[in-house]
Amino acid sequence: MGDTADTLPVITSGGRPVLQIERLTHVYGNGTRALDDVTLTIPPGMFGLLGPNGAGKSTLMRTIATLQTPTSGSIMFDGIDVIAQPELLRRTLGYLPQDFGVYPRVSAYDMLDHMAVLKGVAGRAERKDTVEALLNQVNLWSVRKKALAGFSGGMRQRFGIAQALIGNPRLIIVDEPTAGLDPEERNRFLNLLAEIGDNVVVILSTHIVEDVADLCPRMAVLASGRILLEGPPLELIAATRGQVWQKTIPRDELEAYRTRYRVISTRLFAGRTIIHVMADGSPGDGFEPVEGGLEDVYFSTLDASRRAA
Repeated sequence: MGDTADTLPVITSGGRPVLQIERLTHVYGNGTRALDDVTLTIPPGMFGLLGPNGAGKSTLMRTIATLQTPTSGSIMFDGIDVIAQPELLRRTLGYLPQDFGVYPRVSAYDMLDHMAVLKGVAGRAERKDTVEALLNQVNLWSVRKKALAGFSGGMRQRFGIAQALIGNPRLIIVDEPTAGLDPEERNRFLNLLAEIGDNVVVILSTHIVEDVADLCPRMAVLASGRILLEGPPLELIAATRGQVWQKTIPRDELEAYRTRYRVISTRLFAGRTIIHVMADGSPGDGFEPVEGGLEDVYFSTLDASRRAA
């Protein structure tokens, strides 16, 4: 089953927990290779895992969360061999999956109280303090008696973070948490994530570039089950400086430009198409330089991967 704790050193960051993933591969029964030799070292703080739908992000999150066993490879967290000792990892894990299901007719307070019991908060007084503190932290105290069926998408996600924080976990995984949220709820949710703290490993798995840009001092790009790029977003953005160029063109000329230039992204504005291209020097032809952002890093990485395939 791959490497074990006997061959993997325990890595910490000043006594704080570090997640170490080594050569993780997962092949489903139908032959789909969802993860392909993934190696990552994730320090405390917010870490963004960015990738398109179908990249393997949810498979990786479920594997780290001990919900499925990989075909090969190893995962260590704070001295725990995650694959060999899943029950130990679960004691210090907070997990908000992409599809977070709840009993819709149960109130927020009662559901959180029930989840606290399942996580081992046995004492009634301790559980009461925990539930009340978490509902206040996620700004749901005023609707604590309301059935979860009546919650908006953003309220459900905030409830999901509340249940993930039960027991003061040292590893927190959130999988596509802002997909489908309106801008106000998205901002509220991201602010909540930012408050969790720097002494906890928090993995934000998403296909939304802005979420990673707003929150994460470190990140990786995953596509086709492989890590294509990793590092601090500011350094990755700096590496594209002077290589991103922009031009507004008629929509019906897009394919012609694709044949002549390395077009990494397009977007519509006022019925016309704005293209970004990668080039070491000015492409001429009316292109203007762009101060590259994380979106350009992401799209250029995916484009390079497709061209190499």
